[in-house]
Amino acid sequence: MDYIKKLSRFIIPYKRYAILNIICNVFYALFSTLAMVSLMPMINVLFGESKKIYIKPVYSGLKEIKDYAENYLNYIVTTTTESDGPQRALLYMIILIIGLFLLKNLFNYLALFFITFLRNGVLRDLRDNIYNKVITLPISYYSEKKKGDIIARISSDVNEVKNSMLSVLELIVKEPLTIAFAIIAMFMISVKLTIFVFIFIPISGFIISRIGKSLKRKSERVQKEQGLFLSTLEETLGGLKVIKGFNAEKRFNTKFQDSTNRFYDFSNILMNRQNLASPTSEFLGIATIAALLWYGGNMVMVEKTLSGGAFIGYMALAYQILTPAKAISKASYKVKAGNAAAERVLEILETTSSLEDLPNAINKKEFNSEISVNNISFKYEDNLVLKNFSLHVPKGKTVALVGQSGSGKSTIANLVTRFYDVNEGVIEIDGKNIKDLTKHSLRNLMGLVTQDSILFNDSIKNNILLGKEEANDTDIIEALKIANAWEFVKDLPNGIETNIGDSGNKLSGGQKQRLSIARAVLKNPPIMILDEATSALDTESERLVQDALEKMMKNRTSIVIAHRLSTIQNADLIVVMQKGEIAEQGTHAELINKNGVYKKLVEMQSFE
Repeated sequence: MDYIKKLSRFIIPYKRYAILNIICNVFYALFSTLAMVSLMPMINVLFGESKKIYIKPVYSGLKEIKDYAENYLNYIVTTTTESDGPQRALLYMIILIIGLFLLKNLFNYLALFFITFLRNGVLRDLRDNIYNKVITLPISYYSEKKKGDIIARISSDVNEVKNSMLSVLELIVKEPLTIAFAIIAMFMISVKLTIFVFIFIPISGFIISRIGKSLKRKSERVQKEQGLFLSTLEETLGGLKVIKGFNAEKRFNTKFQDSTNRFYDFSNILMNRQNLASPTSEFLGIATIAALLWYGGNMVMVEKTLSGGAFIGYMALAYQILTPAKAISKASYKVKAGNAAAERVLEILETTSSLEDLPNAINKKEFNSEISVNNISFKYEDNLVLKNFSLHVPKGKTVALVGQSGSGKSTIANLVTRFYDVNEGVIEIDGKNIKDLTKHSLRNLMGLVTQDSILFNDSIKNNILLGKEEANDTDIIEALKIANAWEFVKDLPNGIETNIGDSGNKLSGGQKQRLSIARAVLKNPPIMILDEATSALDTESERLVQDALEKMMKNRTSIVIAHRLSTIQNADLIVVMQKGEIAEQGTHAELINKNGVYKKLVEMQSFE
């Protein structure tokens, strides 16, 4: 029940549905018992065993309620039989039974009707909260997580939690009340017979509990394996060109099938253990009924201490206990499976972000003077990527970072945008530590164009509008023109309303990159960060993109990370990086004259 406490905040908004469900379940349990008890007078009428009562009984309090109800029914049967014959009395009994069964089923439907809103509401809110957590957790959280596992948690695991929550409500209210009312009625019919029945119940409970012991562990194994094959599927869809290009279909097919085979084996073990619950509890119930038939039959035929009608009514009540008992055993297994799923869901929900805004974080709206990177050190895992690195970018200037792969260039972009936090040192904007600013306001000051053009399966218009939601079509077209993208967008079948496919795959690399630039242009931020924005392009695309970048960087503060040195020759400052440190810095001309690392890099690219 621990995870139910933790997830109770998702149930509270729907508590009115839970209350209505409980009320309906109380009435369902009551009418279930009364429906079975009402069989007794009908059988007594059929076999002529009804006690003859000619004087209308008088109600004398709750203590005598059982005798009053029995005598009143017998009075109606006696007077009806005397005046209209036994068939009319039997008809009345049948109408009573039908009415009670109708009320029982009506309240059962209403209980399920109300619980539906709670179940689906909790399901929706859980998914919304997990998705919100997914997009607010730092990027570092996903460096070790498989995407398919996250997808499994937000889909199947959340669904498992929803189903187990319903099971808990059944465990707490519906089935126990049905059993409780039935047992009260059984005691009222025969205390001796009920005590005899209760000898068998602890034995049954012990056997059923032994079956469910290992369910949580087995369920957890199934859910983890599901996350694994979903991850394989996600990686396959993302890397289909590489898989086909290297004829690796068989290898990935084998990897996927290995996972689904394990899932098959684990699921079989889990389902077979769950399936054992119902026949076991039914067999134990029938064994109890058999013992009851022998002992109760003896009371009816030999001892004459119980009427035939009372015994058959008692048997119906005893059998009625079996159905909720089976439901409880099934529900308890669902709860164990749900517990494993809830742990996986809560792992995400309870993960705290290391990049949370401070309580008194400043909402900065303008950029006035400079970006300062002061003696920062940073490591992703164990090895330092940056060591005592410092950089000053005055407003309106363009600073370029160059160097070999792994020198720490892109890490600077990740730290300035606060996708990661520095281990040592401080990054400031206008003299204020970026950790003291809200992440939203910090990123509002910045535009980002990355090497990989990240676009979404939507229209060009909606992709561009990520830069500025309130922009109109004229603004979008103007941004596309600055980015040299309008020349191909205007020729598309639906213009800016054209859908660009998954990750923009209907477009070329250069077209995708120009749309990314248009998105940044529309945002119109004072600071622009370009992370190897032209490295994946052909010469013609690079020329168009480079022209778009130069137009975009006018009168803007820019940090440019580049492999291709042709893209940064006009920068105000070029910083050459080696193994997380500054090897040299200066303008293009100054660095060429130094005849150092930069000149070697230029010569290598010229040779290429």
